[in-house]
Amino acid sequence: MKLDKISLLLLGALTLASCSDIDEQYPEGGNLLADQKQESQDAVPSRMDATLSGMYTMMGAPYAVYGSRSARADDFGFISAAISLDLEGADATSANNGYNWFSAACAYSTRNPNYANPYMRYTMPYRQIGVANEIINSVDMATAEDVAKYKAAQAYAIRAFDYMSLAPYFQGNYASCKDQPCVPMIKADGDATNNPRATVAEVYDQIISDLNIAIDNLAGYQRTDKAQVNQQVAYGLRARAYLAMGEYAKAAEDAEKAMQGFTPASIADVSVPGFDDIEAGNWIWGIDITDAQVSSSGYATSASWASSFSGDGYAAACGVNMCINNLLYDKIPATDVRKGWWLDENLHSPNWANLTWGGAKGDEIASLILDDGSKVGFPAYTNIKFGMKSGIGSTLNNNDWPLMRVEEMILIQAEGLAKSGNEAKAKQVLEDFVKTYRDPSYSVSASGRSLADEIWFQRRVELWGEGFFVADARRLGKNIVRFHADKESNLSDAFQFNISADDPWLNMRFPQSETDNNKGIVNNTGGSLPEAGQNPGLRDGVTD
Repeated sequence: MKLDKISLLLLGALTLASCSDIDEQYPEGGNLLADQKQESQDAVPSRMDATLSGMYTMMGAPYAVYGSRSARADDFGFISAAISLDLEGADATSANNGYNWFSAACAYSTRNPNYANPYMRYTMPYRQIGVANEIINSVDMATAEDVAKYKAAQAYAIRAFDYMSLAPYFQGNYASCKDQPCVPMIKADGDATNNPRATVAEVYDQIISDLNIAIDNLAGYQRTDKAQVNQQVAYGLRARAYLAMGEYAKAAEDAEKAMQGFTPASIADVSVPGFDDIEAGNWIWGIDITDAQVSSSGYATSASWASSFSGDGYAAACGVNMCINNLLYDKIPATDVRKGWWLDENLHSPNWANLTWGGAKGDEIASLILDDGSKVGFPAYTNIKFGMKSGIGSTLNNNDWPLMRVEEMILIQAEGLAKSGNEAKAKQVLEDFVKTYRDPSYSVSASGRSLADEIWFQRRVELWGEGFFVADARRLGKNIVRFHADKESNLSDAFQFNISADDPWLNMRFPQSETDNNKGIVNNTGGSLPEAGQNPGLRDGVTD
């Protein structure tokens, strides 16, 4: 990393230390709702293609919300949201220092309606909904040719994905809160300045309706790359929605359809850093980050933050590596290849034994400090799950991002079967997956956990860092347990707190600009900013 790059990082850190997380307060929230009133446009193929391409490109684009006005290093679309959500959970953490643009997520100060982190996470889905609506409103599904139907069907699926990127975080789970207010939905004939929150049930009704249309109209569609939605992706999205709704048998059925033709990554595949290339055989859907996207804005990328191997990123250069909570790490059996996705307390992992960086090899890399400032020493429990697509130490932060993997669908199938009365088959599905692809010594019953908690444990390990923790904890009604009073923690003292499942602080707040421009919004209230050491007696059934 060049000295001028270090200066840029320092500038970001100084800004962060003062007011970097304060929203600049241009009223994007109100405008984006008003802008959804799209009038039907002519379905000109070139226009449709460009709009469809733009809908996908914005998913992980650097500076997707603030653009050049701010150039925030934590502004990179749905990938940034995924990292934020796992850092709000119990299993992932990062350093409490002035370089950490995600410290608001670690501290749960993301409930401040004037902060940029929650503003971006709210704004991004609605912007993409606006683009999806433009496509949907351009196509008459009853009369259109197949090519136009395929494009509209993808937009329906993306709109469902966007609402699922909002719903779990603004209200409690479907089972207990389906009649409670969730988020506003965009209506073509609605008043954007007075658009009240739809209920949880209404939002999920829209999600299921959109996905039904997508599935029906994507039959026969052959996508050209895995950044696009095809019928299997739509089935996978509906499996997620049904799981959230407690429609467990339906979730299992859709998950099985989504995974057809895909095989989990083998033990050999995941015994080295990876999870960075959309062409991986176990990825059903992902965000394809191009070299052009990151060539001049490499800090606002997953490689900069989630990978410990970037030669020009925040994690390696500034000591803000994403790390696993040792509460979860200690529960992973030594025979499980995934234990090597993180360094242990002695900075050891077998998974990087053959990697080299700056003359260091394997465990020596942890203590490597490069003169150009591009790498400092790694803390214990640093993740090496996420590799570097362009090679260890590369300055091209072009890592792709997984949105849906076959492993997730297997775990949805197992949970759906277990909770719809077929525990025997659920155990078989779970055991076959883990024994074949992760831990040859695995037994479903060995941990002593309930089957439901065992499946959640497997989700927490397998999907770590990919953005699933908070949504899972909320739908399962689980406490967020970051520390035990009687066990040494690797989390910063400021981030050591536990949150009860029914704490209203878990509900996101709507950005100030949204409530200023949409008078129909009644904001979430209740709870308070967590304090270090609070609720030491809470447990979650997995890390007990």
